[in-house]
Amino acid sequence: MIFGSDRDELRQMYIDAWRKSCAGELMSPLESQIAQVIQEHPEYQSAMTADTLEESYAPEGGKTNPFLHMGLHLAVREQVATNRPQGIAEVFEQLLTKAGDRLAAEHQVLDCLAEALWTAQNNNAAPDEQAYLESLRRLI
Repeated sequence: MIFGSDRDELRQMYIDAWRKSCAGELMSPLESQIAQVIQEHPEYQSAMTADTLEESYAPEGGKTNPFLHMGLHLAVREQVATNRPQGIAEVFEQLLTKAGDRLAAEHQVLDCLAEALWTAQNNNAAPDEQAYLESLRRLI
């Protein structure tokens, strides 16, 4: 796992990366990736403060969890870069061609990834990579 398992620790990593980016400080490669995703989501930039460490983003509250959303972006980018699950890089390229914009294509993939993770968690099982890829192929 690239991050720790503590929610506050994860959130603090995003906050620190954004602070460093804004200050022009030296960042690790991971911090640079995080800052890039935050830069692409101006609607979440104001959430990059210590005040959000305790914020609850429960679905019934109607708020999108910015940390989860951006974490899914990072996961998709890692999947495409490593082609894991096998075939996702090709599927993503096709989605990118159709969407015409990398961020728009990623947002389509995020929905499928979130559903695959939710299903796996509910079934107390590993994510079904083939079902995930099939859901992505249906978007093409």
